[in-house]
Amino acid sequence: MEKQIIESEKGVKEMLNISSEAEEKEKYRLMEEKLLLYKETQNDSAENAKIEKYRIMEEDLLRPLQKIGMAGKIWIGFLIAVILCGVYAYYLQEARSKYETISLRDYTMWGVYISTFVFYVALSLVGALISAILKLIKFEWYRPLSRIAEIIAVASIVMAGVCIVAAMGRPERLYFLLTYGRIQSPIVWDVIVIMTYITASCLLLFMPLIPGIVTCRDRLTDKPGWQKWIYRTLSFGWKGSPEQWNIVRKSVKLLAVMVIPVGISIHTVTAWLFASTLRPEWDSTNFGPYFVSGAFTLGAAGMIVAVYTFRKVYKLEKYLEEKHFDYLGKMLVLLSLCYLYFNVNEYYVPSYKMSTLHADHLMDMFTGKTAPTYWLVILFGIGIPAVLPMFPAMRKPLPLTIIAGLAVIAAWFKRYLIVVPGLSHPFLPIQDVPKSWMHYFPSLVEMTVIAATFAALLLIITLFSRLFPIISLWEVAEGDGISIQKISKPIKK
Repeated sequence: MEKQIIESEKGVKEMLNISSEAEEKEKYRLMEEKLLLYKETQNDSAENAKIEKYRIMEEDLLRPLQKIGMAGKIWIGFLIAVILCGVYAYYLQEARSKYETISLRDYTMWGVYISTFVFYVALSLVGALISAILKLIKFEWYRPLSRIAEIIAVASIVMAGVCIVAAMGRPERLYFLLTYGRIQSPIVWDVIVIMTYITASCLLLFMPLIPGIVTCRDRLTDKPGWQKWIYRTLSFGWKGSPEQWNIVRKSVKLLAVMVIPVGISIHTVTAWLFASTLRPEWDSTNFGPYFVSGAFTLGAAGMIVAVYTFRKVYKLEKYLEEKHFDYLGKMLVLLSLCYLYFNVNEYYVPSYKMSTLHADHLMDMFTGKTAPTYWLVILFGIGIPAVLPMFPAMRKPLPLTIIAGLAVIAAWFKRYLIVVPGLSHPFLPIQDVPKSWMHYFPSLVEMTVIAATFAALLLIITLFSRLFPIISLWEVAEGDGISIQKISKPIKK
């Protein structure tokens, strides 16, 4: 009897153990389900928060495209008026005797046209500096800046071509340069690299723009028919598939790699145009890196001015932050110091030797009639940009933009000092010519044409920023870890 009782007790205990184990397993299962549900909810919340952030960004960046205010219309009208004045001035230049309309002569056959051409070529290097180099080395802060740099590069190189046409005595003969040009000529080299660079720059601007064009097509449904047609045509059937995104990313990376050597080549070949000409100032093997370092400095300064302008005019403080000015300010210091080194290298050795060939030009530059302009250019174009942004207070948006703006102006005068004084001191002395041939000062016609090129540059940038988002939505979104496949799906209203 006792044995049966003991066995019964054991059976009850075993049943109780099995029951408690089942209850524990069920409890753990329920806990795991709750934890998994919680994690899914949290992930969904985080993803929804990112998508909501993108939608807010999208709304902010499409706002400038919605409507052009009165100030914008006045600005565009002003630029068009300046361009029309320039077209008329160019008509006068070609229709009348050039001895009456422009100041170019036998000795100074290159004036403000070629000076401005070199300036635009230098400014165009901002695309290689900001958009290409920073992309490849994966500095994440480049993302909101890349499209600004790319449109500046494209507009600048187009205006460089316009300056060349304006400087030609017979512009209708440009066709013969393309068909009968000799490959031994540095001018033909320049044409080749300019055409290559403008093609690569346009592709680098357009390829990452396609998703933005689709965004404009799907969101800006109240635009005029011609504008919607542009969006439909330029979207090229974009659907946002993984294969298409893969093609865009690979293309952008390939173009970024291509643009850097081509961009450096265009300014190096431009430097060779001068160095291969028999003039004392240009007789230098340092001209290639000297020009390239100056171009990078100008590109950084021009970028700062552009970023500040878009930040204020389009109210983009959330995306073009103070940290971007801090980084650009440090970049400006570094590039200015490099430019300073090449300037010292360019002038120190000839000044130390002071040979007969270089003496007149150098004395005129350092202590003569061009000395005030030269030293102001050194101060505002190299000295101040190399020193003041070292201090954090000077890397704030407004003071840094003032420094950069002065550096941009100084950069134009620097190109003028390279071109005009170099032509004014030939190897053979100037003699038996009219007095007006010995000195050059640009005529009103020349300055009007140059003003028109600057207005056209600004008009291209303005119209582009009114048709397309000036900040790349998808690149910024990727930097924030937002799923491109989710945000690229059109929202049906």
